[in-house]
Amino acid sequence: MTEAKLGGRFTFLGTSLTVNRIGYGAMQLAGPGVWGPPKDPDAAVAVLREAVAAGVNHIDTSDYYGPHVTNQIIRKALHPYPKGLVIVTKLGGRRPPDRSWQPANSPQELIAGVHDNLRNLGLERIEIVNYRVIGSGHGTGEGSIAEQVTVLAELQRKGLIRYIGVSNATAAQVAEAQTITDIVCVQNNYNLAHRNDDFLIEDLARQNIAYVPFFPLGGFTPLQSSILLTVAEQLGETPMQVALAWLLHRSPNILLIPGTSSVAHLRENLAAGELKLSQQVLAELDGVASSAVH
Repeated sequence: MTEAKLGGRFTFLGTSLTVNRIGYGAMQLAGPGVWGPPKDPDAAVAVLREAVAAGVNHIDTSDYYGPHVTNQIIRKALHPYPKGLVIVTKLGGRRPPDRSWQPANSPQELIAGVHDNLRNLGLERIEIVNYRVIGSGHGTGEGSIAEQVTVLAELQRKGLIRYIGVSNATAAQVAEAQTITDIVCVQNNYNLAHRNDDFLIEDLARQNIAYVPFFPLGGFTPLQSSILLTVAEQLGETPMQVALAWLLHRSPNILLIPGTSSVAHLRENLAAGELKLSQQVLAELDGVASSAVH
C-alpha cells in the first residue's frame, strides 16, 4: 500500500506537519477496558510497526490509556521514531484504581501529564497536545476551558509542546481556545450515526483546521445500520471500511484515527483509503444518522 492511498494528505494549519489522512488510534493497545497491559504485548508492537510500514504517520495516544501502557508500547515499537511521524496526545483525564474516567484539568495535573507523556514516549517535545474536555460519560462538557488552554500555551512557550488542539469540545469552547492560542486540530465524537458536529466541521474546513473524529466506527457501541450493511454488501466491502471511507469523503479536513489490536483489522482499515463512493452511495449513507440503532 502506498502512502498516496491512505486517503490523501493534510498539512496542519500554520505548521510544517503533513500527515496521511488515515492514521492510527492507540487506545486499543491497552488491556480490556483500556486498562493494564494487553494480553499479547508482542502483537501490539507488531500492529504499530505494520501501521508505520504501511505509511501511517499520525498516531493518536494518551498517557491515561492504560494508564501509561500505550505510550510505553509506542516507545518500545517505534523509538527512535521515524522522520515525519506525528504523535498526538491528549491531557485532561486520569484513570483512578476503580478504572473510571475522571477529569484531571488543574494546572498541576496538566503539567504533570505533559511530563508523563514525554517520559513514557521518550520525547523532549510533543508535536501536538489536545486538551480533552471530560464531560459526563463520553459526552462533551460545558463551561470555559480558558484556564486549561492557557496552561498548554505556557507549556508551548517553554518548548514542551509544539502545537495545541482540543478534544471533546463544543463549538463555543473551540472559539474560546482560539482567542488564547492557535488551534491546529479538533478531536470530537463523530461518525455516520453521530453527526452533531456537521456545522463545526464546515467551519473548521474554511479555516483549514483538522477535524479528527474519535469513535469513527462507533467506539464502545459499534455502528449498526441496515443502510450501512446494504451499501457495504453492494460494494463488496466491510461496513467498517465504508464508514471510514464516508468520513474521508465528508470533508477534506477530516483525519482518521481508527484503532485496532489486530494486524488484519489494521489492513482493512487502511484499505478504506482506496474506496471511492459515488454521489448516490453518499446520499444513501446520509440516511444512517436518522435510522442507526445504537
